[in-house]
This record gives sequence, C-alpha cells and structure tokens, in this order.
Amino acid sequence: MPPTRIHFNGSINLPDTDAVFRELGSRIGDLATRYPDGETGDRSNWIWFQLQRFWETPGLERVSEADATARYGGLPKVRLASGADPDAVAWPNLGYADAYRASWDRFVALRADGVIPAGTRFQVQYPTPLASINAWIVPEDQDALEASYTRALFADLDRLLDDLPRDQVAVQWDVAVEFGILTGSFPNTASQDFASIVERLARCVDRVPAPVPVGLHLCYGDYQHQHFVQPESLALQVRVADALAAQARREIAWLSFTVPQDQDAPGYFAPLRDLRVRNGTELYFALVPYHPSTQAPGTTERQIRLIDEALVNHPGNGAVEWGICTECGMGRVDREDVPRLLELHREIVAGVPV
Repeated sequence: MPPTRIHFNGSINLPDTDAVFRELGSRIGDLATRYPDGETGDRSNWIWFQLQRFWETPGLERVSEADATARYGGLPKVRLASGADPDAVAWPNLGYADAYRASWDRFVALRADGVIPAGTRFQVQYPTPLASINAWIVPEDQDALEASYTRALFADLDRLLDDLPRDQVAVQWDVAVEFGILTGSFPNTASQDFASIVERLARCVDRVPAPVPVGLHLCYGDYQHQHFVQPESLALQVRVADALAAQARREIAWLSFTVPQDQDAPGYFAPLRDLRVRNGTELYFALVPYHPSTQAPGTTERQIRLIDEALVNHPGNGAVEWGICTECGMGRVDREDVPRLLELHREIVAGVPV
C-alpha cells in the first residue's frame, strides 16, 4: 500500500499564519487532516522561543551565551542563582497558548471562507518539558527545575485546550532532545534513562484529554540543518514507540518517523516489523526531501517499497495505511523553497517519481 496521506511536523517558513493556512489549503487541501499554523515568527526556531522565558525567570541566571558556530554543543545555559529555592521558581507566561489562540482565530475564519477544507483540525505543537530543561539548564540543576517547568508547560496546554473546541484541535509533542539523550549525543542526568524518558512521554500523551487526538514527532534534530547524529535504523524510534504505546493510558493518534534523505538501505526500515503500536495509529515517514535535486534518482520509490514491505508483513497490523512528512518542520528551509516542497508532498502521494 503506497502512502496516501500527508502530515506536517509544525514549522513552515512563510511570512505569517495566514500565508501558511492559504498555502496548505491551495496546495495540500484535504490530503492532510490537520493543519499547523507554521510556528511563524518567534517560534520558528523551536525551543529557542522558550530561552527568553528562561532568561526572564527570577531565580535563574545566565551561564553562557549562544555560540552560532558550535552547533548542538554551543547552546546557551542557565542555572539556579546562588541561594535560589528551585521549588519557589515562578515561571512566566510560556507563550504557547497565547500564540495558538491568535492563530485559531485565523484558522476558523479561513475555514469558514473555504480556504481550509471543512473538517480539518487545528494542530498545535509543544516541545516536551525535557526539551527545554535539557537544552537550557546546566546538568546539575535539571532535576531540581524539571517538575516546576513541567507544571508550567502543562498548565499552558490546559489553558489552550480549555479555550478551544476539543473536537476541532489536535496536539503534537515534539520528541527530539530525548533521542539526543538516548543516543549519547546530549549530556543527561541519572534520572534521564530510557525507562524514565518513556514515563515522561506517557505523561505528556496522557495530559491531552479526549477527544483531542495526540501524536508525536520522533526527531533527530535540525539545528543548522543537521541531525545531532544520523540514525542507523528505525530501531530506537520503534523501541520508544512500542514502550510508549504500552505505557500510555490513551491511544496515540499518530507518529512521525525520521528517515534521512538518502537512506534507502533495507536494514534501516527492517525494525518496522517489530512495531507494536495499536491499530488506528497513523504512521508517517520523512520521505519528502528538503533538497530533492541532490537525492539519488529512485531513492523515494525505494524507500516507499521498503516501508510498505515491512508494514505489510507486520504480524500485529497487517497492511497499514501510512503517509509522508519532512524530517523535521520546514521552519529553516529557504522561504522560496516552501511552495515547491508542498507540491512535492502531493506528487509523492500521487505516485509521481521524485
């Protein structure tokens, strides 16, 4: 079964939310059942949106500034100020609910005008709490601050979902830093092992109330257009997905998997045979290349065949309907390339050779 649907992981490098919704409506239509707002403006560089909040939080102080040449190792850090009580840290407004509430108004208006297809859900993306904690806090203070920040981020999500109709919205958790920890690419504390990471992710999934669909973007990073490590196969992503599906109390509506642009080795996709997520969970694979002109001819067709073979022979699911996405969002691609990338989604689903 070839791919039949499209998913967007969040960011889209267009001028504003209106432009995102109009481009998706005109170029994608109902091939995607959820539209993000593109995470435009301050949110375009993912958790950097939260760094300013960390700098504004009383009781925290800067340790280092950003080093634009250092990739993942040069992220700026903050720490607890001398004498500060971690339990007394009061986080400021984290800003996600406010941004999404403004985008929702445009979503509703454009859907009423027919620009966005009827029945499309409004998709919001949140980084997991551990993402900002691990990225911005020095390791020795992460455990002390994680609980209060988690409460603040969950409260932001609660406030948003209390304000929107739950039958018209969907929530995605962006899971990237966790893979950095599990691959040894990022430093971690003793509390950030595989089992505890899955527990954290289950809490994120379960925080989203029914009937709001919840999904996860399984990511290996896109800082300066580079993964923190190139995955050798889907094995770790499948392991996380299986453990999470077994532990979460509610169904996971979708998963999006990282596939490097030129990866078409059979062994990369073979772990899909071990995927044990529940029937009904939508699966998306990053087969839309950011730079199609540099991809070897026939790569996408080979990737499709290998995914389909693995899913068709899956003992738990049988033949599985699946879809496509990009490896990360499209917030850091050149703006002039966005329309072509959107069209490429349609072409792959339509079976047009890339």
